[in-house]
Amino acid sequence: MIKDSAYITTEKFAREHYENFPVVSVFIKKELRKHIAIIYWFARTADDLADEGNLPDEQKIIRLNDFELRLTSLLKGNFENDYEAALYNTISSYNLSSQLFYDLIAAFKQDLGKKRYNSFEELLDYCKLSANPVGRLILELHGIRDEKANYYSDRVCTALQLINFYQDVKTDYDRGRIYFSKDEMNKFCVTESMFELCENNLNLQTLVNFNVDRAADIINEGKKLLKYLPGRLKFEIRWTILGGNEILNKIRRNKFNIFIRPKLKKSDLLRLLFKSIV
Repeated sequence: MIKDSAYITTEKFAREHYENFPVVSVFIKKELRKHIAIIYWFARTADDLADEGNLPDEQKIIRLNDFELRLTSLLKGNFENDYEAALYNTISSYNLSSQLFYDLIAAFKQDLGKKRYNSFEELLDYCKLSANPVGRLILELHGIRDEKANYYSDRVCTALQLINFYQDVKTDYDRGRIYFSKDEMNKFCVTESMFELCENNLNLQTLVNFNVDRAADIINEGKKLLKYLPGRLKFEIRWTILGGNEILNKIRRNKFNIFIRPKLKKSDLLRLLFKSIV
């Protein structure tokens, strides 16, 4: 079938793009890997529309609006390409919540229109759109539809999004974005010029320390998700949680210098893989 070739292409696409963890790892059931890959294709496509290229933000929003219209159309069974047909097949076969896909697009639009956050609560609201839908879609693919599982999944995904912010401070600032809240920056006497000058002073270190510790608390609360998961998925999520904590530990070892990007090496992944199993 035509959509099978799209699945094959998106699996290859997912393997070739760097993320903190393999998107279609060995822990994912073979029959589900193509479905996760096509969801990854959707999210990465929207992400690229928001971040790639030199178009003005207004033009990028127009492109995301068009992408959103394509989502609405494919949900009605109207496809422009094989990838849309494959995504429709995945959504319909597993009765996935279509709103979660709209939430992801809304997050990318927000990145173009909102560059500063007044409070941590505003950042959590962003994570509800940008990160939490991914975890819920993974649960739905595995037939898990439980509110407590969703809550703990949200905690894991929110923490991973926050950790990603702390990994990409320089990249985000170059795009005009700061993902530390204004009220906490004021509390720790941190100014925007410190990001511009990559000034890793004690004030910024203290702010980062505070945020790193809070992210660790959030992701560790999310460990309660594991009891809701079947064996292989449990290993996958445990591996992911260990990886999130490892990145936080790298930030600590770097003395909270967020201008040195912490990254999981292959040796880190293998060590954490072993730890997640035993």
